[in-house]
Amino acid sequence: MSFNQPEPIPILPPAMLGMLGGGQLGRFFVIAAHEMGYRVTVLDPDQNSPAGKIADVHVCAAYDDIATLKGMAQSCTAFTTEFENVPAATLEYLAQSATVRPGAKSVAIAQNRVLEKNFLRDAGLPVAAYAVIQTAQDIPESSSVLYPGILKVARFGYDGKGQVRVANQQETRSAFTSFKGETCVLEQMLSLDYEVSVVLARDAHGNIAAFPTAENSHLHGILDISIVPARGSAEVRESAQVLAKQVAEKLDYVGVLGVEFFVCGGRLLVNEIAPRPHNSGHYTLDACITNQFEQQVRAMAGLPLGDARLHSNAVMVNILGNIWNRASGKLNVEPAWDKAFEQANLKLHLYGKHHARTGRKMGHFTVIGEDADAVLEQAMQVRSELGIA
Repeated sequence: MSFNQPEPIPILPPAMLGMLGGGQLGRFFVIAAHEMGYRVTVLDPDQNSPAGKIADVHVCAAYDDIATLKGMAQSCTAFTTEFENVPAATLEYLAQSATVRPGAKSVAIAQNRVLEKNFLRDAGLPVAAYAVIQTAQDIPESSSVLYPGILKVARFGYDGKGQVRVANQQETRSAFTSFKGETCVLEQMLSLDYEVSVVLARDAHGNIAAFPTAENSHLHGILDISIVPARGSAEVRESAQVLAKQVAEKLDYVGVLGVEFFVCGGRLLVNEIAPRPHNSGHYTLDACITNQFEQQVRAMAGLPLGDARLHSNAVMVNILGNIWNRASGKLNVEPAWDKAFEQANLKLHLYGKHHARTGRKMGHFTVIGEDADAVLEQAMQVRSELGIA
């Protein structure tokens, strides 16, 4: 005799949802949840966090404060996160009494480059050649095919931080010492055609809604521009979709997932995974029927996923704190926003961060339209007028 498992009951408004992290991704989540009728509690130790400012409740405490987590578990029906460095133990604790999506296992893999690379390799997904460096004795000799390479710390590295290019064993030893002996991954440096990414949502039933493949370029290790749909071959765009879905399925992932790829000689290699909405998915706010943050709400609440189709060509440009003082030479002088607002098909999003500094993501804009070439030209013009370089 077999018994059918009852369908999980969806979490409906006005339930309280929990967001771990108060940055811009959390802020967009709060906006999406509010529009859908939910309330949100944000946990972030920064009293000025962008998401905390607009949440129904902002709890200023550490992510591993048990008393705080206990209280949130009593008031929130489900939890999600906006960045991968929330302790996996925190997610495991909350999962004892509430829905947590994505789960601790997926987040733990994504927050550690060794676990991430090994997971991808063992899952049969294409990755660049690499070696795990735990001690100086693990560093390959200069004749290794891994040189020239990039040495990356296993944990807490993002937006170009915690990594350095190395040409031989001596340079790798020096870099490893500068990282204070932290476990690292040495990756073979590749000759890239370009980079792409896919953001998708997967629900608890295994249904997947993937957004179109984006083409990305970086400046000083930080995402600069995303072009959607990605240029290049339809084969690359479709292959990225297939591989991203395989990543989500192998992880048994529930939530929104970003998968970054290198394109080398027309071949795709998985670079990194992000267990959350992704910077390269910001175009979905203005160019898709459903955006990535609404999908995050839907996935965690057990609702059907929204339609991820693109309704306009799009180019997204990141706005960093560098430009607040570039034009005038003075600190924290507002950029020439009028240049952006002159464009009728440009959508400007500023994140409400209280202080601009070099390298800090302060906002973005997206240009949308029917003509892909015209959209790109317009976006690059405004990028130049704002002093982004």
